[in-house]
Amino acid sequence: MSLAAILVTMLQFALCSTAVATNSFPDFQLLNVNETLTGTKMFKPLGLSETDDHRGKWNLKLVHRDKLLSPNDSSTLHNHGRRFHVRMQRDVKRVASLLRRLPGNGTHYGDAAYEVNDFGSDVVSGMDQGSGEYFVRIGVGSPPRSQYMVIDSGSDIVWVQCQPCNQCYRQSDPVFDPANSASFAGVSCGSSVCDRIENSGCNAGRYCRYEVMYGDGSYTKGTLALETLTFGRTVVKNVAIGCGHVNRGMFIGAAGLLGLGGGSMSLVGQLGGQTGGAFSYCLVSRGTDASGSLVFGRGAMPVGATWVPLLRNPRAPSFYYVGLSGLGVGGVRVPISEDVFRLTELGYGGVVMDTGTAVTRLPSSAYNPFRDAFITQTANLPRASKVSIFDTCYNLSGFVSVRVPTVSFYFSGGPVLTLPARNFLIPVDDMGTFCFAFAPSGSGLSIIGNIQQEGIQISFDGANGFVGFGPNVC
Repeated sequence: MSLAAILVTMLQFALCSTAVATNSFPDFQLLNVNETLTGTKMFKPLGLSETDDHRGKWNLKLVHRDKLLSPNDSSTLHNHGRRFHVRMQRDVKRVASLLRRLPGNGTHYGDAAYEVNDFGSDVVSGMDQGSGEYFVRIGVGSPPRSQYMVIDSGSDIVWVQCQPCNQCYRQSDPVFDPANSASFAGVSCGSSVCDRIENSGCNAGRYCRYEVMYGDGSYTKGTLALETLTFGRTVVKNVAIGCGHVNRGMFIGAAGLLGLGGGSMSLVGQLGGQTGGAFSYCLVSRGTDASGSLVFGRGAMPVGATWVPLLRNPRAPSFYYVGLSGLGVGGVRVPISEDVFRLTELGYGGVVMDTGTAVTRLPSSAYNPFRDAFITQTANLPRASKVSIFDTCYNLSGFVSVRVPTVSFYFSGGPVLTLPARNFLIPVDDMGTFCFAFAPSGSGLSIIGNIQQEGIQISFDGANGFVGFGPNVC
């Protein structure tokens, strides 16, 4: 059976009661240990020309951040253990940043008219620099200058490094120079757009200044502008972007960030009614040379997906919340109170889907029984010492494949998503150490990370308030 067929088999949903759903899934599946480890050792960086869309498709290529590693960086490029540990360090900072932001308010953006059809881009996966972020390649300015941008479903701003660059980190492409763009227009201090962004100010008494700080100490500072962005053959005019002249942090490789959050200053928010708040992505599995995709517009909404209602948190409008009612291991629902996952009226708790977080986090009251159920059903596998943020690891060296219990998310209203084995038991080195890819959040918040989302088409229908899973895999 092909990998795609296996993924389709694992990506099953039950639109029925929980009692029936628990009997609708296979209680175990096979993890191909050799194939997974081979993928970590045959990693190949992405050439710049490989992401250019010469066929005029509106499907943008999503690549994982590590694909942008230089072939000269062999110490990281060919060392999966090193890539993993750096990625986990970044992930811990990412989660800490999200937790600090939760009580804050989102930003809002005024009306703007765009003539935009359904468009998209391929998404590339990147483990090598330890980040959980995914990159997309778009054109900035007129004429368009191709740039790699981090996509972030938890951010509400679009920004790019700009000349003159008083302080810039290293990126794969030449730094964008607004002096060479015919469509670049600075936003004035008196503009309503300037009034509606956080940490805004006035630069030299004329242009709007912005600042964005990230939880890992990274930041970008510069001027706000209206600029043209190009996605394949689709040209989007007058997008409010930050033009960063002072930038620091862990965005190595990317020129900036493409915010896809629920707030109105994100790209999704700015496109507004022209795309109906609709976009879809498929994150390619780690350690492969394939790429995923990112598509915008109503045409991106697939037929045959299983839809789960999106929940809105007024205290954190940037984030995409979903209703989760429980977790399953081996086809059996773990005894966890639904209240553990509930989003309260005050905006606390709940379950967020995030592209920038790698590892799914759960409150300890959910994680502990969930982990214990998995340990009970894997008692025949040799254990290994804990690694990084993972406390449940196994020594699978010498195994060709292993039998593992299924792991499932039970969503509110009935749908059940059963994950492929490689989405919850992942290699952390080149020697055969695999770990259960979940961790306690240290708070009441749950975060569904990108490792658990990999290989599954995920679609956001903001206008109607739903997120869809499937029916396609990547």
